[in-house]
Amino acid sequence: MKKFLLAAGLLFSVFTYAQDDLLTELDSTQVQDSYATSTFKGLQIVTLQSTKLPAAKEWYFVVSHRFGTVKNGIDEFFGLDGATTKLGGVYGITNWLSVSASRHTLLKMYETSVKYRLARQSADFPVDIVGYNTLDINTFLEKEDYPKIEFADRLTYVNQLLISRKFSDKLSLELAPTFIHRNLYDPAIENDDQFALAAGGRMKLTKRLSLNLEYGHNFDKPDFYKNPLSVGLDVETGGHIFQLIFTNSQAMTESGYITNAAGDWGDGDFFFGFNLYRVF
Repeated sequence: MKKFLLAAGLLFSVFTYAQDDLLTELDSTQVQDSYATSTFKGLQIVTLQSTKLPAAKEWYFVVSHRFGTVKNGIDEFFGLDGATTKLGGVYGITNWLSVSASRHTLLKMYETSVKYRLARQSADFPVDIVGYNTLDINTFLEKEDYPKIEFADRLTYVNQLLISRKFSDKLSLELAPTFIHRNLYDPAIENDDQFALAAGGRMKLTKRLSLNLEYGHNFDKPDFYKNPLSVGLDVETGGHIFQLIFTNSQAMTESGYITNAAGDWGDGDFFFGFNLYRVF
């Protein structure tokens, strides 16, 4: 009888401990689940970075194209003759930190970046906050044209704070204060430091389809450039996120599309393109 009571007591203790441990795990899960999820499906809204980050140890392979302006019609095959390409990769070091590297055919630009989460939207906090910093290396500049050029002259720095909120299952919006610094610039037409405020949003249309819009106001741009305005369509297909894009800025680097938007929507001068993300 004593052995039975001892065994029963041990069993009760184990059950009580397991129950407490399970309740603790459930409480932790509930806290985790209180965060807003799927604010954006893609790592970019259109060209602007979204507050989405890869999961830890997750690889993204990125292929992007921006064709030439459609304004010249069939003579340039509605822009296909002037295509530019971006190839790159994004790696999630942790759930809150990722790094990326890419190569752009426009200006033969190399770009590296780091992206990190600072805060998450929850019942106790209204927004997601993510930092995004890039370093661009312009290898298009030739020594013959710039005899005194040094490596540092090829560098451009971009610092962004991405602030987003998921308002409903269908609507998410983002603001992105941006600071851009160029080591090499022409003071007759531009500043070495430029400030911009970008905004973007996502409207979910179906389970796998969403309409995206973004606009950036550059406070220091020359008069002959425009502010970037882009429209995109997200198509989710299993391990792929495919984004169809119409934009007045052909550049795909952070520094390029905000500062060098040359197209004018009013004149039918815009560029078609796409982003393709493959997750591993």
